[in-house]
Order: sequence, then C-alpha cells, then structure tokens
Amino acid sequence: MREIFAGLPWWVKWVAVPVIALVVFGGLIATVIGFVIGLLFKALVFVALVGGLIYIVRKFMSSSSSRGDW
Repeated sequence: MREIFAGLPWWVKWVAVPVIALVVFGGLIATVIGFVIGLLFKALVFVALVGGLIYIVRKFMSSSSSRGDW
C-alpha cells in the first residue's frame, strides 16, 4: 500500500482520497451520525421526563403530608 501512495503527489493523498472516501461512504457516515444524535436526543428527553416526574411526585407527596398534619 505504501508503494502505491509513495509515487503520488501530496494532493492525491491528502485531498483526493479523503474526498472520494466521503463520496462513497458519506451516506453511511451521515446515517450513523444521525442515529447517534437521535439516540442522544431521546436519552436527554427521557432524563428530562423522568426528572420532571420525580419532581412532581415529591412536590405532591410533600404537600399531601403537610395537609395530613392537621
């Protein structure tokens, strides 16, 4: 592999090959990145909803226990 790239100009190694790789695998890379970002967003929404639920339940429990002290 090194012998193949050794005789080529620098711009082929550092510009043309990465551009060709992005064209060929760009859809796959975009799909993987989109999936990871979507998964992180869903995890963030899940954490926010669970945190909100815990906050509401604690608020309700503390207000109902203070009424029971009468």
